[in-house]
Amino acid sequence: MVDPNPSSSNQPFTLSTTKTSASTQNHFFVWREFLWGAIAGAFGEGMLHPVDTIKTRIQSQAVLRGCRNQKSILQMVRTVWATDGLTGFYRGITPGVTGSLATGATYFGVIESTKKWIETSHPNLGGHWAHFIAGAIGDTLGSFVYVPCEVMKQRMQVQGSKKYWSSVVMKGSAHMKHGNPMYGYYSGLYQAGCSIWKEQGLKGLYAGYWSTLARDVPFAGLMVTFYEAFKNVTEYGRQRLFPDSNRCPNSSIEGLLLGGLAGGLSAYLTTPLDVVKTRLQVQGTTLRYNGWLDVIQKTWSTEGIRGIFRGSIPRIMWYVPASALTFMAVEFLREHFNDGVNDDKLKEVASLSIDKNASSFQEVS
Repeated sequence: MVDPNPSSSNQPFTLSTTKTSASTQNHFFVWREFLWGAIAGAFGEGMLHPVDTIKTRIQSQAVLRGCRNQKSILQMVRTVWATDGLTGFYRGITPGVTGSLATGATYFGVIESTKKWIETSHPNLGGHWAHFIAGAIGDTLGSFVYVPCEVMKQRMQVQGSKKYWSSVVMKGSAHMKHGNPMYGYYSGLYQAGCSIWKEQGLKGLYAGYWSTLARDVPFAGLMVTFYEAFKNVTEYGRQRLFPDSNRCPNSSIEGLLLGGLAGGLSAYLTTPLDVVKTRLQVQGTTLRYNGWLDVIQKTWSTEGIRGIFRGSIPRIMWYVPASALTFMAVEFLREHFNDGVNDDKLKEVASLSIDKNASSFQEVS
């Protein structure tokens, strides 16, 4: 017998409710990715900001003091400690963390949805190409907030204390033929942003924007590609060595090790682009370089290959633990706080919908 009251049938209600639930959970999962990425990005930046300060100062020496007598890593550490103490290593940490919040959120929030969209709509771009494109898109979106924060952060990093910056400006004005970045001393995020806007406008806040994208887009794409490739290799090796084992590796530990390896390798390959970006953003209103191509030509002619890869060691030292901590944090947060929101759960919901739908037809008949 057919139920004379269609509203009493569970079929439409079950199917509609299940689809709505799956869609809501999927959106919730994406927003959680944004949140976990933001927390992880800020965590990595905050922990390793002193290493980034040393890297920035090493790369910017040619802008501030010329190409002669450039300091090594240990010499720079001693200089920062002697002139500014422990606080010198943490100059610019506020804009640094702010920029990393935006980058981490867009990077991990966009990457999952973008990968799935690419693999669904463009199957020929699946695999590593999907990972590369997803990482590049996520980082590009974050650059609108990240670049101004990076400009403020790096200028605050090279300034050190107010007394030290005053001495640098005076020496530069007296001895440097190419001029010196004669901008005032920045005491904080808000004051730095207002000063740059007043002196240079939007162009100043987005100084080195294209060179930043030229560095970060391939870096982000490479890091995701390497990370996913390393995960595939690890899984393949596990199945080959332990074919009968059902034990899965801890996702946090896997993220720590593979994320650090992927970040370090990507950082080294993109160091020349980082040198270009840093020197364009630090130079200020008195231009020493007239664009990224000019940076490459002058750096190569005066410093050679060593200048092109200047700061590669502290850059790797920063990105290995930063990437490791970031991927570990993201994997940990996914594992412990995404219960019931991942793809497997969504598949179970879809399967449950079909089963209930089938049983509903049987009851009707």
